[in-house]
Amino acid sequence: MPELSGKSALVTGGGSGIGRAIALAFAREGARVVIAGRRPGPLRETASSAPGGSIHCVTADVTLEEDRVRLVETTVATLGSLDLLVNSAGILEGGTFESTDLEAWDRTMDINVRSVLALTRLAAPHLIARRGNIVNLSSVAGLRPYAGVLAYCVSKAAVDQLTRCLSLELAPRGVRVNALNPGVVVTNLHLSGGMSETDYAAFLERGKSTHPLGRVGAAEEVASLALFLASDRAGWITGGTFSVDGGRALASAR
Repeated sequence: MPELSGKSALVTGGGSGIGRAIALAFAREGARVVIAGRRPGPLRETASSAPGGSIHCVTADVTLEEDRVRLVETTVATLGSLDLLVNSAGILEGGTFESTDLEAWDRTMDINVRSVLALTRLAAPHLIARRGNIVNLSSVAGLRPYAGVLAYCVSKAAVDQLTRCLSLELAPRGVRVNALNPGVVVTNLHLSGGMSETDYAAFLERGKSTHPLGRVGAAEEVASLALFLASDRAGWITGGTFSVDGGRALASAR
């Protein structure tokens, strides 16, 4: 039997990158999935790649409360329940403590941290009713600092601590909460953050030396761990922050 048969899931940032890979992995394992994002085109492309009718699309901005409310309500109305919440929407913007303007700081915290808490609050009653669980997308940058991405590093460290706090508060109500901390994964995250194609190619090439296993990762590799944490096999795991990073968190900064 498929591992997530009968489960219903909401995945933010499901139109691309790791969110897309997780949504597709969940769908292949029998889950019914709602994916959310700001651009309908990538959402539809993800849905078209899934087993027929298993993924539904909702265009929404997770920074807007009215969109968050509509997203959770639509998910429950469409799927009939909510077992799994994956907070994958996020942004990365470069900047040091001197160059990061406060608008960029607030935007990063709003998308990467505030939306996670806000969606968890809205989803919690449904997750509690189903004894479901939450998977938050953090980063190796939440475990250790990197120069030039100040707001991103701080936001992901906040996601890790939020995950631990939520896990304690929701455990008595039967809901597990865990986080993934990927290293460099081939997605459009850095390009969306303003990195040029040339610089991104060089960044990926440099990843062969910055990751002890000698390569950067694929979104599907992160999705495999998300699938495990969402499944009943991980029924005694909560409050964890799990590196899936080719060993990068163990290496010295370069």
